[in-house]
Amino acid sequence: MTGPATSRITIPTWAWERERTAEFLRRRDVRALFQFAQQYAGASQMAISAATGISQGRVSEVLNGRKTITAFEVYERIADGFGMPDTARMLFGLAPANPGAFTGTESVVSAIPEMRPAPRNSPRPGEESNVRRREFVGLAGTALFQASTGSLFDMDEIAAALTRYAGGGQGATHPATNLRELARRTRAAKAGYQACHYTEVAKRLPTLLRGLDDAATGVEGDEVARVHALRAEAYHVAASLLLKCEERGLSYLAADRSMQAAEASERPEVVGASARAFTRALMRERHYKAATELATSTAERVDAAMEQPTPESLSVYGSLLLSGAVSAAKSEKRDQALGLLDEAGEAGARLGGDFNYQWTAFGPTNVLLHRVSAAVEMGDAGSAIDYARQVRLENIEVMERRVTLFIDAARAYQQWGKTEQAYQALRNVEDMASEELSARPVVHQLINDIRSRASGNLYGNVSELAERVGA
Repeated sequence: MTGPATSRITIPTWAWERERTAEFLRRRDVRALFQFAQQYAGASQMAISAATGISQGRVSEVLNGRKTITAFEVYERIADGFGMPDTARMLFGLAPANPGAFTGTESVVSAIPEMRPAPRNSPRPGEESNVRRREFVGLAGTALFQASTGSLFDMDEIAAALTRYAGGGQGATHPATNLRELARRTRAAKAGYQACHYTEVAKRLPTLLRGLDDAATGVEGDEVARVHALRAEAYHVAASLLLKCEERGLSYLAADRSMQAAEASERPEVVGASARAFTRALMRERHYKAATELATSTAERVDAAMEQPTPESLSVYGSLLLSGAVSAAKSEKRDQALGLLDEAGEAGARLGGDFNYQWTAFGPTNVLLHRVSAAVEMGDAGSAIDYARQVRLENIEVMERRVTLFIDAARAYQQWGKTEQAYQALRNVEDMASEELSARPVVHQLINDIRSRASGNLYGNVSELAERVGA
């Protein structure tokens, strides 16, 4: 039987910063974590039990390798009982106890109520409300996905790159910097993500992130803003990829890194582009009001910063409105969602076509795609399909946007009870970009929902699709 924790174990800060510690935290190896507490805090099994609320018998079984722990609330109790620092918590797949401390940007902190810095007399991070942390970012989901080639790839290297500077910049080597090459690789990462080549992007991201972080400490003058803009883009890719794989704790960290780099670039359109990743992270945790506020307030900030809008700023502005519209739709704020879609439509008309400025894929077509998404979120399947039928596929150059349309169509057909059409929509996705199915647990759930309603030959077809993509 388990119970509430009654005391905390004190582990030296330097012990949490060791690379070996990071390795077992990324694996979520509770046995190694208990051994770590024994080694660096002299904690007995009884002390671990008292700190975590886990029975002493179960602690013994974990240490002997006979039992494992997977329950989210137990991970939280362990982190709290061991006084786990926020950087370690995120490696462990949990939200930081004090998210505001990781965000050095007033724009984000003020726009998200959950992330406002705590008063000076507030409890220590480890003593803050578990409920708030759970609401923001839960235990990370599975970080493995089956690529179309059949090779298995994990996120450990990305996690290592994200947390490399968590201790205050340790590990920087300040090599000679070639910003032109780093810019080329950043563009390749963005393009690869938009083409749904997730496995290849994931393989190359760690080296790119490390290179950009090192470059940020070795440049001067005008190059400072340039390298920070590149860092914002690269961390944005990391956040987007981690969100697709439902690595929720790490995706928050990547989004935060992107925002901090964007602010350092002093370019409003870069800040706005990075805010889109933060908005998606908030939506993923059902913080729809905060996500809508962040998207709309940042859109206003981008708009106000430009005396005359540029194609880049207009695209970022419109994309933020679209993100806010989907978030409002998720919270059933129909009028707000439709109003934001209309405002984005006006921005798309002013832009005069479909473009990919600042990697937004923004334009009238993207507005229509988001009308499909918003209709699905509001449960209006008929309208979603009507909007989808108005889309001209030849106007969608970004593959990630194209397959999202078909996934939304599949969701709408499933809502409508048209199981065959839902399956065919997903088959189209598989033909276009199979990794969009294999990499996303949320799509796996959709496939299994469709299978639960299928029968006869359709059941067999959906089952084969599920097997191919690992659902």
